[in-house]
Amino acid sequence: MESLNALLQGMGLMHLGAGQAIMLLVSLLLLWLAIAKKFEPLLLLPIGFGGLLSNIPEAGMALTALESLLAHHDAGQLAVIAAKLNCTPDVHAIKEELALALPSVQGQMENLAVDMGYTPGVLALFYKVAIGSGVAPLVIFMGVGAMTDFGPLLANPRTLLLGAAAQFGIFATVLGALTLNYFGLIAFTLPQAAAIGIIGGADGPTAI
Repeated sequence: MESLNALLQGMGLMHLGAGQAIMLLVSLLLLWLAIAKKFEPLLLLPIGFGGLLSNIPEAGMALTALESLLAHHDAGQLAVIAAKLNCTPDVHAIKEELALALPSVQGQMENLAVDMGYTPGVLALFYKVAIGSGVAPLVIFMGVGAMTDFGPLLANPRTLLLGAAAQFGIFATVLGALTLNYFGLIAFTLPQAAAIGIIGGADGPTAI
């Protein structure tokens, strides 16, 4: 019985959180839409597959070395990190300090976690190298552009106006967000309104 209990405790499903369970279901839904319904497969298939890998219980594939250290809850190691950040050796307190810390300080804490024997997950490395650097989105949409059939556009050049008009959605959305300030509903700064406006154009996947 003890062996069975140890086996169950060692299974990843025993550590499955509610958030992970929801995201796994969402990821499966995206995969189903991409494969069975052929709905935006170039976008939904990698998003769904990445969501599955990121939310596998106890795998830590999307965690950085520092996040792995915090998830491990080792009191001695937390005390070392907390001493560097001048905060209490509590996971939540450390996360709050890290959120406010400069990127250089965050990098130092990451290196300290590596020195303690923790390594980033493969998805965390991929994010840093490909997505964080901005290379992957460029390569992806270069590929999508290369696959685009411009035959209908060349046959009817007037449809180019539709694509150009769609970009006015950016300005309309920015003005709409700023209008909310005027009525006192929600307060958006100009940079925030501009960020919201990006999704108002015809390049939603690029903005995502």
